[in-house]
Amino acid sequence: MAKQYSPTMVEKSWYAWWESSGYFQADSASRKPPFVIVLPPPNVTGALHMGHALTVVIEDAMIRWRRMSGYNALWVPGLHYAGITTQVVGERELVDIRNDIGHKAFVSEIFKWKERSGGTISNQLCRLGASLDWSREGFTMDEQRSSAANEAFARLHKEGLIYRDYRLVNWDCTLLTSISDTEVEHIHLKEETMLQIPGYSAPVQFGVSISFAYPLEGGLGEVVVATNRIETMLGDTAVAVHPEDKRYMHLHGRYAVHPFNGRRLKIICDAELVDPTLGTGAFKITPAHDPNDFKVGKRHNLPFISIFTDDGKINSNGGAQFEGMPRFTARVCIIEALKAKGLYKDTKSNEMNLGVCSRSALDSVRFKKIEIIPQHYEQEWNRWLENMHDWCVSRQLCWGHRVPAWYVTLEDDQEKILGSDNDRWIVARNECMARLEAQKKYPGRKFELHQDPDVLDTWFLSSLFAFTVLGWPHDTADLHSFYPTSVLETGHDVLLFRIAQMVMMGLQLCGDVPFQKVYLHPIVCDMRGQKMCKSLGNVLDPLEVINGMTHEGLLKCLRECNLDPYVLKIVKAKMKDYPYGIAECGADALRFALISYASQSDRIKFDINRVVGYRRWCNKLWNAIRFAMGKFGDHYNPPATATVDVSLMPPVCKWILSTLNEATAKIITALEAYRFSDATSAVYFWWQYQLCDVFIEAIKPYFSNDPQEFESARAASRDTLWVCLDTGLRLLHPFMPYITEELWQRLPQPKDSCRHDSIMISDYPSVVEGWTTDNHENEMYIVLDAVNKIRSLKPPSETHKRRPAFAHCRGQEMISTILRYQSIIVSLSSISSVKVLKENDETPANCAAAVVNKNLSVYLELKGALNAEVERQRLRKKRNKIQKVQYALTRKMHAAGYLREACQSVQEKDMRELMAISETEEKLDDN
Repeated sequence: MAKQYSPTMVEKSWYAWWESSGYFQADSASRKPPFVIVLPPPNVTGALHMGHALTVVIEDAMIRWRRMSGYNALWVPGLHYAGITTQVVGERELVDIRNDIGHKAFVSEIFKWKERSGGTISNQLCRLGASLDWSREGFTMDEQRSSAANEAFARLHKEGLIYRDYRLVNWDCTLLTSISDTEVEHIHLKEETMLQIPGYSAPVQFGVSISFAYPLEGGLGEVVVATNRIETMLGDTAVAVHPEDKRYMHLHGRYAVHPFNGRRLKIICDAELVDPTLGTGAFKITPAHDPNDFKVGKRHNLPFISIFTDDGKINSNGGAQFEGMPRFTARVCIIEALKAKGLYKDTKSNEMNLGVCSRSALDSVRFKKIEIIPQHYEQEWNRWLENMHDWCVSRQLCWGHRVPAWYVTLEDDQEKILGSDNDRWIVARNECMARLEAQKKYPGRKFELHQDPDVLDTWFLSSLFAFTVLGWPHDTADLHSFYPTSVLETGHDVLLFRIAQMVMMGLQLCGDVPFQKVYLHPIVCDMRGQKMCKSLGNVLDPLEVINGMTHEGLLKCLRECNLDPYVLKIVKAKMKDYPYGIAECGADALRFALISYASQSDRIKFDINRVVGYRRWCNKLWNAIRFAMGKFGDHYNPPATATVDVSLMPPVCKWILSTLNEATAKIITALEAYRFSDATSAVYFWWQYQLCDVFIEAIKPYFSNDPQEFESARAASRDTLWVCLDTGLRLLHPFMPYITEELWQRLPQPKDSCRHDSIMISDYPSVVEGWTTDNHENEMYIVLDAVNKIRSLKPPSETHKRRPAFAHCRGQEMISTILRYQSIIVSLSSISSVKVLKENDETPANCAAAVVNKNLSVYLELKGALNAEVERQRLRKKRNKIQKVQYALTRKMHAAGYLREACQSVQEKDMRELMAISETEEKLDDN
């Protein structure tokens, strides 16, 4: 191994090997539980900045952790055409030729520019270590996404959710285009209504109550129930009646029989749910599919039987007769099957509310179908969706997806203004279908079609991306396996734009929310607290931090950004933050720094010095492995982690494995709760302060002293060291993929083991039963606390003139001895049995061993003395501060008589504090 860690050498080849090995790809046929993230497609407006990098590294940490934890992890990449932004930037670069080449050629040039920009973004993602499934990459204006956009537009138009009208809009006088509002829709059904549901060719019936009968066990007749969701009867587990309803008193405790699967349905009494005046007074109970029934099931300890798959089809619990049917298809089939058995009664209109679009988006969060993290953003979500307006989906731009609507001009009205007659507009999925529709509408007449010159709003296309990238509107394996996705991770500033509209579109077009959780990370700001923004020129390219950049190079990049001259002038002043440029930090250090920032706050100030600090820490990890490799030797055969026996180990080995267990539990808990900064803090603390600073230092004497004296301890510590490094690198991998892969590959491999080829597909560590030993942890913490107290009392330098701080402590001789040999105390305290030596033995190690052999009572006595001296130092500093204030107040009293009364009041308070300090010091002396 090289003596020093070099990010360039470590990171140059691993990514290509990971990708070529297929480690990034998910399998839609896998039986593993899916974990899916769709990368919020970055705008093709140049390059990623530090805000994008934060999104990338957090998502990659989640994906790598879940992949190692046994999930079928899929992370889908993509790019967004970013209508207005891209046109603005494109016009800035193509301003000299736009007027000469025309509209179509101008759009073509922007596409070429997009290809160059997209390549830059892909390179940045690879350098950051993003384990994206590139085989599924999408672009919001590629052929597949364009076709899906036309399909979505046509469906929404057919259902009346998109219409053409004149409205007041927000208008940008510079860009000459409207700026979007939002959309809301809520349906109150007063009677039977047929609605077109996405994924179903025929309309679906709503606003009805269906009555049917359950036969009673023992030939006692039947009991009639009613529901507006007949398909849920496949999951019924009971029938509830009111305990005082005389009609059913003879049935209390008896059973009905399910007609399709023979399940016995107990007839229960529940006064809290059942209103005997409603319907028949008997209620079917489906605990797994209704919130009220859920409570009944809990109260009566009923079975919870789920009958739906994740994509809304009947599963095996619903019975072979209906298994695999979409739920609304099963609704019709169940009614027919009940009729065949003579159990169907009737169907009646039933007034009901049906939430669609944004109202469903509101309820999705309210009923926890979508969880927003941090939770306080739910209030903002609710306020915004409760006060929405219709959303203008057209933009008057060159760059974008053309609205799939054509205006029909007949031969005799060629002079009429385009769009003046709304009846002449035809919405279709393509021009060919629009022409067929026009021929049906105007048979035998000659006409021309003129496509609407406007383009769709950028939010319209991005709101479809979560499912179009999985193949929608086609019935693909990816859509079945991976929709809805698991998490949407993005900045909190787009919560009320793209996220809400994605939820609306997912519910309307796919029948389900597009993701189960929303994690909102902080906004990345520069060192002055101003949000990083390309238009302001204060962004940092992640590659500038990874590779390093001189001050002159940073200025050159700014000049190439086509910034406004005034903005460029301001930015040049801000570049004083980097007078010496940026040192080479590598991707791992940048990733760890960004993830450590991801606490649940609103804004973070990015400090390059923090990244540099983690770059130095990478060298610490490197040296830890170098030390271990020297102790393992060429013929060392490490143990399997699960078979490590801690019973015969030295105390320090037991302690480090116990802390490893504790760190593992903290990291997993933090990751599951999306507290990423807590996870990085836990893994950093264990590596730095427990493994490197204590354990490695503690076991060094085993390898440097008499080989026979420490033979068993040396073997145990070697095995423990290997287990710690192997487990610790796997714990760290989601945050620092490159260096962990490099170092993990260098560790010796157990013979006859099933070790994976890469750390990224190895198992993520879990808590090991038997490793946690509270006694050893407590004892070790007392030792470490004593050592830290001694170090805190030690003079700053040898030339310090004042008396040592520990001069007043009891047991000065003991403290001096420990201070002299503190560097080996921890090492010797790890030995299970230390021989009692004579006091006149002058060997440093033996002197320290004799002190340590007095065991914990010595440390406890020492700890009390040290705590007392620390308290004395604190009181001494406080007295000096008060005396300085007293002196200043005395001068002011002489200078201004009118301040005397106020100053006297302060003096009296200070005198009381000084008296309290003296009393405390007297008690310390007595003790």
